[in-house]
Amino acid sequence: MAPLPEKLRLTLARGSTGDGAPDWVVLDLHGSYPTYRRSAPVQELLQRTESFEALTARLDRLAKADWVRGVLVRVGDLKVGLATAHAIGLALGRLARKKRVVGYVPQVSMRSLLATAPLTEVVAPESAEVSLPGFAAEQVFYGAFLGRHGISFENLRIREYKSALTRFSQDRMDEYDREQLTAYVTSAERSWQADVPRARGADPDALFDTPLTNAQQLLDLGLITRIAYDDEIVAPVDQHWGRTVELMMPDLAARKMGRKADGVAVVPVIGPIVTGHSRRTPPLPFLPGPMSGSESVVAALRKAERDEHTKAVVLYVDSPGGSALASDVVCRAVARCAKPVVAVMGEVAGSGGYYVLAQADHVVADPYTLTGSIGVVVGKPVLTQFDDRHGLNPETVGRDRALFASPHRPFSDDERAWAEQMMDEVYERFVGRVSAGRRLSRERVDEIGRGRIWSGQDAQEIGLVDELGDLDAGLAAARRLAGLPDDAPARTVSAGPTLPGVPTFGKEAAGALAGLWPFGSEKVLTWFDRTVTIR
Repeated sequence: MAPLPEKLRLTLARGSTGDGAPDWVVLDLHGSYPTYRRSAPVQELLQRTESFEALTARLDRLAKADWVRGVLVRVGDLKVGLATAHAIGLALGRLARKKRVVGYVPQVSMRSLLATAPLTEVVAPESAEVSLPGFAAEQVFYGAFLGRHGISFENLRIREYKSALTRFSQDRMDEYDREQLTAYVTSAERSWQADVPRARGADPDALFDTPLTNAQQLLDLGLITRIAYDDEIVAPVDQHWGRTVELMMPDLAARKMGRKADGVAVVPVIGPIVTGHSRRTPPLPFLPGPMSGSESVVAALRKAERDEHTKAVVLYVDSPGGSALASDVVCRAVARCAKPVVAVMGEVAGSGGYYVLAQADHVVADPYTLTGSIGVVVGKPVLTQFDDRHGLNPETVGRDRALFASPHRPFSDDERAWAEQMMDEVYERFVGRVSAGRRLSRERVDEIGRGRIWSGQDAQEIGLVDELGDLDAGLAAARRLAGLPDDAPARTVSAGPTLPGVPTFGKEAAGALAGLWPFGSEKVLTWFDRTVTIR
């Protein structure tokens, strides 16, 4: 039998004073939790990682299991963004309303406390590793490095906050990028203090500047509720396969029943937005992974619209944007959908990721989401000096403008003016779509646009977002708009690969280097560079 995926391993246990059949479950959380996987239930079970969608389904099963008296959640090294850590916490909080849930955090970090924030019991061992330094943003700039190798970078952008290509064109962070990232970090720390009950009211400078090193300090500050080891909370038992299988296997009967009942369709937009069909690039570390094709997303929206049992749509967006054309095509399909559309943001819904949802009926964001970045960018590497140094001599014939994208020559004045005209038109269209969807004046959208990123918390305050919450909140809003009961089913609708979980390769990915520019011949992008690391 194939080994169970690491993050799906559930240990059955008894309360520390119990005996007989197991009545507790030990759930290990560590690693990354991508929101969705394009895979069938059995394939999901056999994979070595678990999606956030599968995790929440597992928590629902625990909530419904009559024999489960408590759940010990052991939080390991969570390699997730802040929005995902927050969403995990909200999901555990929903479970805690039905079962006793204890959070166990041997590695006490900003993310582990955020993931366990809704729990009334948070335990750490005496030897816990403690690191609560607040948040910071880090980005590496390659301008000087590339320059030493004879490579420069054309970076045309609208407007001053649009930083998608500055890491290649500059050798340091400019004042506008520093301003917007500082604002995001400040917002994230403010949200973290509001979300972690035991940190509320604390002076952030005193909290984050204090060199906390041990569990006793955390207990004294009220950041944890008890010092103990996990075996002092529950006693693991030998494997009980009957109860394990009950918790592990997907509820196929419920899924079948859900397909026949009125409910909500969830259409995911994950990764860079490109024209054509959704696809995955080959599994190489320098390629962008899953990409959402406009044709596939539009087909999924139309499929949901035709389905008589679908009464509302949730557009789940975790994307830094991409093609301006593809983003506009999806935005139009959302605007024309005859059924209510609620947009939900994941870790990032920036630039084209915001464009696609701008005309949804209701927009939900996590407080930690990176969003906004309403702007446009055009760029390319320029290898003129590199060619000279290495004896490369590109020769051309024909019209210069046909070589607009050539890396062997910089933009001419005529080409730069042509590109800037295209960018202006795309930006004006983008602003217009947001203005109509959010019922804001064009002047106001330009004021809060200009390529600037916002946290989900700040985006709500300026009118780009209606509600703060997670996918569950988005589903509740969709059910409300459609007049559905609170327990109406949600079904994921995707027009992805024909065989679930099998990657397909478009023409653009035929060669490995093609994946470095996944946007085909399109050069005008609504793109947010998500290489900024939030620590």
